[in-house]
Amino acid sequence: MTNRWLMGAAAAALTVAGAFAAQAADLPTKKMAPAPVFVPPPFTWTGFYVGVNAGGIFTTGSRTTTLYANGFPFLQNYYPTSLGSGQTGFIGGGQAGYNWQSGAAVFGIETDFDGTTASKNSTFVSSPFTGLPTTFTVVTPSGAVVPLNGDALNANAQARLSWLGTTRARIGFVATPDNRLMFYGTGGVAYGGGSGNLSVFDNVSGSYWSGSPSSTRVGWTLGAGVEYAITNNITVKGEYLYYNLGSSNVVTAGNTSAAAAFPGVYATAKYTYDGSIFRAGLNYKF
Repeated sequence: MTNRWLMGAAAAALTVAGAFAAQAADLPTKKMAPAPVFVPPPFTWTGFYVGVNAGGIFTTGSRTTTLYANGFPFLQNYYPTSLGSGQTGFIGGGQAGYNWQSGAAVFGIETDFDGTTASKNSTFVSSPFTGLPTTFTVVTPSGAVVPLNGDALNANAQARLSWLGTTRARIGFVATPDNRLMFYGTGGVAYGGGSGNLSVFDNVSGSYWSGSPSSTRVGWTLGAGVEYAITNNITVKGEYLYYNLGSSNVVTAGNTSAAAAFPGVYATAKYTYDGSIFRAGLNYKF
């Protein structure tokens, strides 16, 4: 009898314990949730930026010239037809722009303004005139009339591009999954200015002719580049631009001696402004 009573009590105790265990399993746990993992937003090129740039400028523009007497070429064997081409120098300045990214495509507009050291000087000294008709004479500063034979000409030309600016559209595409590497093409308006001069001097008479081309030019530019975002705010780029600012004509005016010794004589020149730019840039993106 006693054994049966003990066995029943044990069974009842086990039943009650199981019920409490089941209820405890349903109670909320006090274990802390895992810390959230921060996922930074993907980089985008959209936004304003400002920056600086520096590089080299290589001009290919030419300077051609002709000496005239009463509208016809004069002393062609003793006067140069070309005053040289090609200038090299440093270019550097700043830029600002805005990009808008849609998918892998990036559209933008950029304007820049740079100073340059591109300059070219050309000097020509003719050989003494020989074999000219004796009727070809020149009046010296003292008033003497002497043959042109034995005389000589000096020609000097100078061209300097002091500043250059552009306003361009940019169309690019991102080349990496993180959007940080972009290749782009660019083109738009170019404008620049500097100084230039053509001067011609006659040894015997002291005659002097001089003229200057217009200093400010407007044209176009076209190029391509690559840009990489080091951080979300700092980008670096390498860029090539070809620019063309057209050409200008120079007509020289003579001094008093030129009017007396060489009536109707003047020199003209044509200056062409174009070239290439290779530069690197650093931008801060807002």
